Amino acid sequence: MWSLADNVNNAQETGHAPSESHKPSLDGVCAGAFKGRKVIYSDCELVDERNVVDVLQESLAAHAFNAAQIGYLWRYYKGVQPILWREKEVRPEIKNDVVENHAQEIVAFKIGYQLAEPLQYTCRMQGGKADDGEANGEYEDTLADVNELNTLMFAEDKASHDRDLFEWMCVCGLGYRMCEVDSEYDAEEGDAPFDLYVLDPRDTFVVRSSRYHHRMLMSVLISHDFDEGKTIYTVYTNSGYFEIVDGRIVDSKPHTYRANPVVEYRLNNARMGVFEPVLPLLDAINKVESNRLDDIEQIVQALMVFKDCDISGDDYDEMREKGAVKIRSLDPSVKAAIEMLNNPLDQIGTQTVKEDLYQSVVNICGMPNRNGQGGSTSDTGAAVLLRDGWTLAESHAKSYELQFKRSERDFLRVAMSVCRQSKDCDLDLRIRDIELAFNRRNYENIMAKAQVLTTMLGTGKIHPQLAFQACGLFTDPDAAYKQSCEYAESNDVGVGEAALAVARSQAVEQGSQRGSQATVPEPDDGSSAANAASA
Repeated sequence: MWSLADNVNNAQETGHAPSESHKPSLDGVCAGAFKGRKVIYSDCELVDERNVVDVLQESLAAHAFNAAQIGYLWRYYKGVQPILWREKEVRPEIKNDVVENHAQEIVAFKIGYQLAEPLQYTCRMQGGKADDGEANGEYEDTLADVNELNTLMFAEDKASHDRDLFEWMCVCGLGYRMCEVDSEYDAEEGDAPFDLYVLDPRDTFVVRSSRYHHRMLMSVLISHDFDEGKTIYTVYTNSGYFEIVDGRIVDSKPHTYRANPVVEYRLNNARMGVFEPVLPLLDAINKVESNRLDDIEQIVQALMVFKDCDISGDDYDEMREKGAVKIRSLDPSVKAAIEMLNNPLDQIGTQTVKEDLYQSVVNICGMPNRNGQGGSTSDTGAAVLLRDGWTLAESHAKSYELQFKRSERDFLRVAMSVCRQSKDCDLDLRIRDIELAFNRRNYENIMAKAQVLTTMLGTGKIHPQLAFQACGLFTDPDAAYKQSCEYAESNDVGVGEAALAVARSQAVEQGSQRGSQATVPEPDDGSSAANAASA
């Protein structure tokens, strides 16, 4: 029987990708092992031309194990699931193999919820610094550099790269992004000095130190020369590049990224995909639905039982043609009859089982319950969010944010290094000056957020910049505070009114992008936010 591990090994030896038409078996190395991807370690403290081939050879077996599982999960996500190879011994001619692809549903929800809006870099500054002379100039320069960084990322279409990257993370728990210097033929005026790539985790892996810090020693990209029938291993370290074919280094050179240009993103510490913990439940749902359709078809094509009567083959064919038959009892004391042999499933009980399985999937994966409670309740506001599972979905999303930000800082180190070495880019940023903002639910409960802002500004005891940061109304609170101060100074109005004006303009702009009507409410009158605070 075909094995996933054998398929991956064969792909690496022959240069041919695994065929998705093969049965996704779990024989051998993969059986019962879907508990996250293995971390590949090495006892070396430094990888260079002297030991890079040995470290690569030692790590290939562990990568083949991970690649086999990733390949299975990717095909499962696309609908190639075990139910398609179900074996039915009784009446095998009636066999419906139904795939309810909830794996795709789970991943699609996670991507849409997590990345509803493009990720944005914001300026991370201490409150109040912008009010001092020299510090104010530094703040202005930093904010301008952050805006330029966002423009460069927009030029490279980073939002779509983030979407593809997070898709891999949701499916197999891992994703890889590569940042390299923009090639000469691809360079254009005003473009970013770097290129971004999302790598296939089946052909990419990293090796980490076995010491306590687990620092990345090297990254490996696997490609194939189909004409020559060779596998090419491209290895990056923090200072060099190696190309290895047939166990020999055929090319090597140093690089100036000052870090490894391949960055590993993980969804969680276990490196598990979002639907990986519920694979048995998803398979069970497929079985239940397939058996239900089999039951319906078996009732329609039920076997006929002839009781106390004899009928020839010709008579049976005539009955099927004319739709009627004449029978006579063999024993006058027993009534002859023709009955259908069927024993239908309890569809209500079966539906209950299916709903219970699906509810378990929803709870484990942190998805909202879209079925509701089957009736009206007195719950409102936050109680509805908690009851229907949206609070659980938000807690999962915040956990993903923390893991994403950790790797994003490593990516920024590489990108900023390229920008510093480019003559066409003048950015003077430190990693600690940059914050990654997820604009996921920025304009939900907008009335309450506007009231929080006006109340905090109206107390007179809270620094306005803290109010901007705490209300949750702005995607970039520091930039919004600066813009509001400029607006208030030029129009001779209070900061509260200026803040609402800025929020209203941002809401209209984002609403036009979404096609929605998200707006910030007008204040009750033209007075300052003190009225809202005293209400």
